[in-house]
This record gives sequence, C-alpha cells and structure tokens, in this order.
Amino acid sequence: MTLPASTPFSAASTEKEWQFLCLCASPVASHQDISRISFGDLDWNVLLELAEEHGALGVLAMRLKEIDFAEIPAACREKLQARMRAQQLFTLSMTAELFRILEEFSGAGIEAVLVKGPLVSLLAYGDPAVRSYVDLDLLLRHRHILSATRLMMDLGFAPDIPLSVIEAGKVPGEYLFKRPGTSQIVELHTERTFRYYPRPLPVEDYFARRRRVLLDGQEIPALCLEDEFTLNSIHGAKHFWERLMWVADIAAIVARHPEIDWQCTAQYANDVGAARMLHVALQLAESLLRVPIPAPMKGAVARDAAVPRLCRQVIRWLPSAGYAPPELRERAIFRMRMRGGILAGALYLLRLSFSPTEEDWAEGAEAKNSRLRDALQRPLRLFKKYGAKE
Repeated sequence: MTLPASTPFSAASTEKEWQFLCLCASPVASHQDISRISFGDLDWNVLLELAEEHGALGVLAMRLKEIDFAEIPAACREKLQARMRAQQLFTLSMTAELFRILEEFSGAGIEAVLVKGPLVSLLAYGDPAVRSYVDLDLLLRHRHILSATRLMMDLGFAPDIPLSVIEAGKVPGEYLFKRPGTSQIVELHTERTFRYYPRPLPVEDYFARRRRVLLDGQEIPALCLEDEFTLNSIHGAKHFWERLMWVADIAAIVARHPEIDWQCTAQYANDVGAARMLHVALQLAESLLRVPIPAPMKGAVARDAAVPRLCRQVIRWLPSAGYAPPELRERAIFRMRMRGGILAGALYLLRLSFSPTEEDWAEGAEAKNSRLRDALQRPLRLFKKYGAKE
C-alpha cells in the first residue's frame, strides 16, 4: 500500500506499518499476537508518523508497553515515551481546566456535560491520557451560550466568535475558545451546532439521561453511555472515518463495556436518524479491528444492505489519514447513503450543503443577519475546496 503523494509519509509503502498499527489498536489482539510480529520488518519512523496522524500514538504506546518495548529501536522508544509524557502533562492541565470551567458554569446555573476527548479515552481505555485530543468539548443548552461565552471570557479565554455575532443569532460549527499563550482550547456545543445529526439533537433527553463519571478522583457530568456511543458514531461519519482513532474508540468501548444497552442505543440512534451511522461504526470495528458486532445488533447490521459498501469506501481511504479526501461527488453520495433512504439522504445532504458555518460568513459582515447569502455561499466554498479533486 503506497499512500498518495499528499500524505506526509508517502515516500514508502506503509502496508506492514498500517497492519501493525491496526493490530495494536484492536482491543481483542493479545500481547502474544503483537509479539509474533517481526519487528525488524517495520519502518519505525513511518509507524510513529502514521500513528500520530491517526491519533493512535497513545494506543500504540499502551500496547508496546505490554511487551516491555521489546526489540523496538531505542531512538523510537524514547521518541514515543517523550510524546506520551507530553500528552499526559497536557491531559492533566486540561483536566484541571475542565474542573474549573464546570465549577464556574454550575455556579452560574449553566448545565454542561463533557463529550468526546478525555471522556472517550476514559471509556475506551480506562485512562483519560491514552487517547490524543486537542480540546475539551462541552454540551450545553443553546439558550445559555451567550452567558457561557461571557463566563469563558472572564476565565481568560478568547472567543473565536465575537459576542456581536452570537447576539445576531448566527450559529457557528462550534463555539471555540482559546487561552492566549497556551495550547488550551475549549469548544462549546449546543443542540444547534451539531449539524451532522440527521435530526435535531434532543438536548433535553440527553440531559435527562446524563450520568456522573469519575475522572481523576472527581465526578463530572457526562452523557449516558448509549448517547455518547451514538454521538461518536455520528462524529466518525461526519469526518468520513478518516482517522483510525475513531474506529479504535468504537471498538474499545464495545469490548470494554458489555453493560451497554444495545436496544436503547439502537433506539437513541434511530431517534436522531443515525441508525445506519451506528451500523457502519460497528461494522468498521469488526472489519478493521476484529471486535465482533454485539449479538443484539447483528441482525440490524446484516439487514442494512448499504453498510458493506460504505465500509469498503472507508477502508480504502482511511490509511491516508485525511490527506487524500474523497472528491465532492463521492463525499455527497457517501453522506446521502450514510443517512439511509433516498429521500432522507437527499434532504440530509441538502441541509448540510446550505447550513452555513463561520467559514461561510461573508468577511466583514459576520454580525449581520444575512443567512440567505451565507447559505448560498456555502456550496460554492465546498466546490472550491473539494470539487477539483479527482
């Protein structure tokens, strides 16, 4: 397998390294399975680069630690361990920031729950520092976004979206905040920012079903396991499953949490029009990482005739880690099929194509309420970005 020239590791064939990375990312692969690989056949620099691009360095380090880093070149081992120390320090700083934000939000009467990031790392691997992430994601009700933005500013974060834009009623892809001089990023999401949910996110149901999870000795609010699993299935579909870490998260949660209520998961996914997205997530975990589809879901996945083709597409473009994205037509057809049904798929694609985010807002007129102009500008921007790719 030689990756396209646009990837940072295109100079060499990466077939062996890719297969080894998938083996390490599989929660059902034993350390004996890993030990049987001829490490001398691997290009370790390519492997580490491949793992980093796929967000899987932590999983790779975790699995190699099981075999005491045997036969791994010293320079690569030191590089990997140094990267993991940095990731652990980053996780500690972000966890402390999470606790501070949640405390301030609670004091202001703003309910929020943690999604993705360290929560998924904890659920999938039992450790919030294993999985790499770059920001904290919090879900709150849209009616609280203005006050939450002001509070984040009081906490020293600079908003990517000015208050005037929020007051004008424009909704970005996410409300992003950066702490100046640091790498700390926080994204606030509401029921209006999760555009890739085929149907509106039922925020009140999500809050009603939330639970508390122990993170570094402190309980934090989180979605119930079934809602979090659905969210991650939709998130993977949104990004065309172009990172192995998203498939690895799904596989690890399935393997690690036999208590998941799959009947509820299927119902919650169906409620938001994401049944096929759930099916594809489960099939990818089985096809790529050997985690069996849970028995209660086998029949539904098998009956979904579009799933095999969608998974073949993902498996074809996945190794390039997003550096060779599908061209516009293929993206559009993928999104339609992922939604399920001709009419439902067409309506889903239409909504995504004309639902503007901050990237589509006319420069210099971000705070103006020109939704029609922004909506018409979006498909033109998408065509410029993806239409020329063959």
